[in-house]
Amino acid sequence: MAALRILYASSEAHPIMKTGGLADVSGALPSAINQLGHDVRLIMPAYPNSLDHLSDVKEIVELDLMGAEKSLKIIQGQLKIANLTVYLIDYPEFFDRPGSPYINQNGEDWADNAQRFALFSRAVSVISLGLANLDWTPELVHCNDWQTGLIPALLSLQSERPATLFTVHNLAYQGLFDRATFEDLKLPNVFWSADGLEFFDKMSYLKSGLVYSDKLSTVSPTYKEQICTSEYGCGMEGILSKRIDDLHGILNGIDYSTWNPGSDPLISKLYSSSNVTLNKLDNKKELQRYFGLPLGGNTPLIGLVGRLVEQKGIDLLLAAMPELMKLNVQIVLLGSGNKEFETALKRQQKKHIKKIGLKLAYDERLAHLIEAGSDMFLMPSRFEPCGLNQMYSLRYGTIPIVRKTGGLADTVINVSKERLENETATGFVFKQLQTDSLLKTIKRALNLYTNRSEWRKLMRRAMLVDNSWEKRAQQYVDLYQLTIKKNSANSK
Repeated sequence: MAALRILYASSEAHPIMKTGGLADVSGALPSAINQLGHDVRLIMPAYPNSLDHLSDVKEIVELDLMGAEKSLKIIQGQLKIANLTVYLIDYPEFFDRPGSPYINQNGEDWADNAQRFALFSRAVSVISLGLANLDWTPELVHCNDWQTGLIPALLSLQSERPATLFTVHNLAYQGLFDRATFEDLKLPNVFWSADGLEFFDKMSYLKSGLVYSDKLSTVSPTYKEQICTSEYGCGMEGILSKRIDDLHGILNGIDYSTWNPGSDPLISKLYSSSNVTLNKLDNKKELQRYFGLPLGGNTPLIGLVGRLVEQKGIDLLLAAMPELMKLNVQIVLLGSGNKEFETALKRQQKKHIKKIGLKLAYDERLAHLIEAGSDMFLMPSRFEPCGLNQMYSLRYGTIPIVRKTGGLADTVINVSKERLENETATGFVFKQLQTDSLLKTIKRALNLYTNRSEWRKLMRRAMLVDNSWEKRAQQYVDLYQLTIKKNSANSK
């Protein structure tokens, strides 16, 4: 099979910029596909300190594009931690800003997000059409989430163009802007229609990707089915149902060079499935010390890392707290988000200072330590397109407690008597979005925890589950080939 040329467009990628799971995927998947013998190159905006993560950096071209008051630069480099060519779109007026790529320091969306990511999309389109003199053009552009949604629309105007694949990582984030912004961007009028970008009298960058891409994918088979329904479709279910033959569900993988308790430099003591019990306990004690919790291996410790928003079921956890605090358990939480949830969690932490540890921020080292030091990991999500933390948890022998939705349903096998006997169970799963269901499932986990022999077998089995990107990368290569074939057929 001939090597494919793929331009992978994303608004963030680990370790250059990370706000969530999109960055983990964008940092790992292109490298995994390259290792299969293909030529994948990552393109993203140049944020502050982006160059710190690249070697062999050089400015290769300047472009004058609509939406930019002066020329923007394209910078090329090699990602230091992987064999991956990276293109950075360097336009400081839009991207050299403190904090998040999407929100300001007050937690509000940047007022010019539409303009910022329209410019990024225009730059990617020009490069992918071979108009930037890079001596390299892709056969396919792989777009990710709403920030790249305009790229397929812009390329659709060209008679000869690369194929386009659009991946939905979270359908709830849709890149919605008003009609005045559409006019300001000077986009072709043909785009403003019910069959184009218009979405209930607004413009949706996400819808653009769904409508104009040759093929679509999302990050788990179950989420693929869910987003075609009114319950999970966020208003896009009609479009997705019409395109069901073009929609593919491929589970995310995890980067075992970063998330591996046998080599993780961010945890207290390394361990593997052969010495998980003793060495994991050292990480647990370090985690307890960090949060000022009573030390000890016998008290089960539940971890949670993530955005403190309704999607993640934080309200469900808060409702369960009064009963949960009556149990022999410790809980540590790391994340930020909804201010009401943050306030409620702080109130609970002060009330139960010896049972709850809380840090309202994001801390990469602490996230790794929570995975390594917790006995269980909680993800009571309302919806979860794929989820990565449950897969990290499996690798670290930290048994996931999850709701049966999206990728959580696809990656965690529920403990039952039969599955313990046939040695297939890997975690605890509940279905109903109810406090009682959550509590019953946590109690099931705590009960099995007292059976140390059975718990150790469960930990070791979880650690041997293969969620590597190597396993998923070939599925993307197969989808790339289908997408290129479709584009070629349509262009004839």
